[in-house]
Amino acid sequence: MINNKERFKYLFEAELLEEIEAKARPASILAGETIINIGQLVKEMPILLSGIIKITRIDEKGREILLYYLYPEESCAMTFTCCMEQFPSEIKAVAEEDVAMLLLPIKLMDSWMNKYPTWKSFVMKTIRMRFNELLKTIDHIAFEKMDERLEHYLSEKAKATGSTLLNLSHQDIADEMATSREVISRLLKKLETDNKVLLYRSQIKLLKLK
Repeated sequence: MINNKERFKYLFEAELLEEIEAKARPASILAGETIINIGQLVKEMPILLSGIIKITRIDEKGREILLYYLYPEESCAMTFTCCMEQFPSEIKAVAEEDVAMLLLPIKLMDSWMNKYPTWKSFVMKTIRMRFNELLKTIDHIAFEKMDERLEHYLSEKAKATGSTLLNLSHQDIADEMATSREVISRLLKKLETDNKVLLYRSQIKLLKLK
């Protein structure tokens, strides 16, 4: 099994790896569990070791929309900004599958930004990457038809899970796309007619999407 120093040696300098080893707290989260919710104070910075984390935003009416996924050796830009500004979380993070991660005290954010060039690079790269993903999400919402958004959503979900068989109900998809179950059911039926998916009970098999 690869230890954390070996895992992250291409990202961080040796001195920072020593600090991470000394100050990080390991955590395990089961699939489906909420890691952080909207309005919750952020006390620790996560670095994902394994699994996938789903980041969503919920509006005042309770409608939820998928923003992006976190993969191993990544962190959350929203968490970084909350740490720097000491604001409550504006996103919801849920374990898409069983997750292992390192949690770092937020007090280290400022000192590491000044002390370690690789940490500053990691934080800025994370923020830039997530910002680009948010722009893509806005583009999909603003400029694509709902059927195109659905195909993109299914493709991203397959990429995240590493499987073309998705364990999703029509209501699950509707909730994450901020639309109605009836709309999703109608569009999925059309995709099935076009031989792009196969529909089962609470499962969708992807055949050939864009």
